[in-house]
Amino acid sequence: MTRTLAATLLLSTALCLPATAAAKPSAREAKEFLEEVESTYADLWEEAARISWVKATYINYDTNWLEAKINAELTEIAVNYANRAKDFDNTRVSDDVRRKLNILKQSITLPAPTRDGAASELTAITSRLDSAYSTGKIDFEGEVVPQNQTEILMRQLRDPAKLEEVWTKWRENSKQMKDDYAAMVEIANAGAKELGYDDLGQMWRSNYDMDPDAFAEETDRLWGQVEPLYTNLQCHVKYKLNEAYGDEAVPLDQPIRADLLGNMWAQGWGSIYDMVAPPVGDSESIDLDEILVAKGYTPLKIVKTAEGFFTSLGFDPLPETFWERSQITKPEGREVVCHASAWNLDNVDDIRIKMCTEVNTDDFRTVHHELGHNFYQRAYNKQPTLFRGDPNDGFHEAIGDMITLSITPEYLQQIGLVESVPSADGDLALLMQEALDGVAFLPFGLLVDKWRWQVFSGELSPEEYNDGWWALREQYQGIRPPNERPADAFDPGAKYHIPGNTPYMRYFLARVLQYQFYKAACDQIGWEGPLHRCTFYGSEEVGEKFNAMLEKGNSQPWQDSLELFTGTRQMDASALVDYYRPLMEYLEEENEGRQCGW
Repeated sequence: MTRTLAATLLLSTALCLPATAAAKPSAREAKEFLEEVESTYADLWEEAARISWVKATYINYDTNWLEAKINAELTEIAVNYANRAKDFDNTRVSDDVRRKLNILKQSITLPAPTRDGAASELTAITSRLDSAYSTGKIDFEGEVVPQNQTEILMRQLRDPAKLEEVWTKWRENSKQMKDDYAAMVEIANAGAKELGYDDLGQMWRSNYDMDPDAFAEETDRLWGQVEPLYTNLQCHVKYKLNEAYGDEAVPLDQPIRADLLGNMWAQGWGSIYDMVAPPVGDSESIDLDEILVAKGYTPLKIVKTAEGFFTSLGFDPLPETFWERSQITKPEGREVVCHASAWNLDNVDDIRIKMCTEVNTDDFRTVHHELGHNFYQRAYNKQPTLFRGDPNDGFHEAIGDMITLSITPEYLQQIGLVESVPSADGDLALLMQEALDGVAFLPFGLLVDKWRWQVFSGELSPEEYNDGWWALREQYQGIRPPNERPADAFDPGAKYHIPGNTPYMRYFLARVLQYQFYKAACDQIGWEGPLHRCTFYGSEEVGEKFNAMLEKGNSQPWQDSLELFTGTRQMDASALVDYYRPLMEYLEEENEGRQCGW
C-alpha cells in the first residue's frame, strides 16, 4: 500500500459549480491557472501529509481533529480547481497542460451536481455507508463479533454450517446500505454528467489514457489470457473441497459455495492451502521464518536488506531522514496504525515506511514491497507537482509486488540467508500457495468494478443489484452463495470497497502488471530457468531501465511508460501464465477426467 500526497486528491465528494458566462479562456490562462494549482498544492499537500502521518502514528482525539480539518480544506480547494479545470475543456492547449487539467477533473471519485443541497446530501450518505460497514457486528456462539474478527473466523472454521452462519450474518449488516447506495449512485451520476460524462462508470474508465469503452474491452482481453489458468485452479479446489466436505456441501456439477474458500469474499483462498496442497517438494525445506531468527535478523536489518536490493540495481541509498522518521516497529505507549504503508511527505525526498515489523517471512516480503513504493516516489520527485504519481492506478502496487516476486531461493542465497538452492522440481507447493491468492484473486479484482459499471450505467436497477452481483460472481469466479438470497439483500455492500467507494480495477491491473514488469526484468538479464525462480538482484542494467520508467511519474500516458521498461505498449498477462506454467501442467494432469467448469 502506498500513501502519497496526491492521494488526498481522491475525494469522496465534490460539488460541480455552474460555469459563468464568459469568453472562452485562453491557453495562457490555462497555464497560469495550473501554476496557481501546483504552487498551492506543493505546500498544502505537505501540510496534509504531515498531519496524516502524526495521526497514523499517534492516534488520539486531537490528531483525528487535525486530519479532519485539513481534509475539509483540501476538499474545498479541490472542488474549486476541478470545476475551473472544466472551463478549459474547449481551449487548445499543449499535451502537458491538457494532461494536468484532466488529472484535476478525474481525481474526484464521487462528483455531486450543482443543485442546492446535493453535495451535503452526498456527504451524509457516504458517511452513513462508511459507518454501517466499519461498525458492523454479528452474534456468533454467544459472542458479539466485530467485522475484522469475522474475517478470522472465515479463515479458521472448517464446519460448513458454521461458515454459512458467519457468512450470512455478515451480509445481514449490508442490507441497510441498499437505499443509501442507490441514492448515492443517482447523485454522483448527475455530477458526472455535469462534468461531461455519460455516467460515473465512464468517468472512472476515462482515467486510463484510452477510450472508456476500449478500456473495458482491454480488461476483458486480459481476463481471457488468464481464464484457463483460473478455471483449472477452481476445478482442482472444487474437487479437493468435495473430498473434505462431501457432495451435499460441494456438489461437483455446481459452482463452489462462496463461504468454503477461507475468505469472507472468496477473493483469496490461501487459508485453505492445507486442504488443496500438492505433494511437498524440496523448496519447502526453506523455512525463512526460522532462518531469519537464526541469522539474528531484526526489523531494522530486514529494512536494510530490502534497501540493499534497490542499491544493488544502482539506486541511491535511502536518505538519513528515512531512518530517523520512519515507524519501523510498533512504538510503546500509544495507539498507531500498524497496517503497512509507504509515505511521501514532502513530494521530494522525505519518504518513510509505517509498519510494526516482526521478524518473519511475511514482513520480509512486505518491507521489500513497501520500499518499492518509496523508491518510485523518489524517482519522480523532479516532475511537476501534478505529475508526481503513477500513470495508471495499477502501477504503484505492481512495482512493489514485482520486487517481492524476486525474493526467490536464488536471491536468498545471494544475500547469504541460505547456502544452497533446492531444485525447482519441488516448487509446486510454493506455486500453489502463491496461486491461491495471486490467481484466485483475478476474477474478483475484475468483477467488482464491472458490477459498478452496470449499476452506474443503469443496466442494473436497485432491485437487480444483488442478482447482478451474483451473476458476475458465477460468470467469472464459478462461485455461488451458500443459500438463497433474500429479496432485500445487498451482498456487494459486504465488501468494504463498495460502501467505501474505492475504485477496484487498479488491483486487477496491478496483478497483471507485476508479472509483466518482472518478466521484462528477467528477460533483460537473460534468465533461462523457470520464470518463478528468476531474481534480478544486482543488475544495474535492469535498474537503469527501471528508473527510466519510474522517473516519468504521471507525466505521460501509461503506454509510453510501459514501453520504456517492457518494450511493449500493451498490458499483457502472458507473463503471469508463464510464471505459473509448472502449476498449470500439474493442474491439467490432476483435472484429467474431472467435471471442470460451471
